[in-house]
Amino acid sequence: MAQVSLTVNGKVRRAQVEPRTLLAHFLREQLNLTGTHIGCDTSQCGACTVLIDGRSAKSCTVFAVQADGSTVTTIEGLAKDGALHPLQQGFWEEHGLQCGYCTPGMIMSAVTLLADNPTPTEQQIREGISGNFCRCTGYQHIVNAIQHAAKTIESRTPNPESRR
Repeated sequence: MAQVSLTVNGKVRRAQVEPRTLLAHFLREQLNLTGTHIGCDTSQCGACTVLIDGRSAKSCTVFAVQADGSTVTTIEGLAKDGALHPLQQGFWEEHGLQCGYCTPGMIMSAVTLLADNPTPTEQQIREGISGNFCRCTGYQHIVNAIQHAAKTIESRTPNPESRR
């Protein structure tokens, strides 16, 4: 057993884990954060995507001991003060889901996408979520949801040019 300490959704969490425990299983089974889905066990689908130190990562490819000392954000940690994150709201407004299984991973991947490129084109969005599979929607509504969120975030960001 190994001792790990991670900050998960703003709260320090310490636990004993088997060295072979995947972060996805640690989050789901030990912390009861079941929004992180496991869809394939082969790192192909992206349903388990979380943020590790602010960057999206497939939690089925990371051992919990590798994340020791890191800050992890799961889908449960995106909403603040009862308000949905713009990506969560975008998926709601634009019907970016059907069964919802891929949705947490899609949203977490899109967080990094929009952090890197706040105004992506449709093609850049499709490339940005290419590591995530959806078996239901055909992707157009997911793309629309991410575009919706990008516009919302942009409208909330002060324009430094307007202060002059």
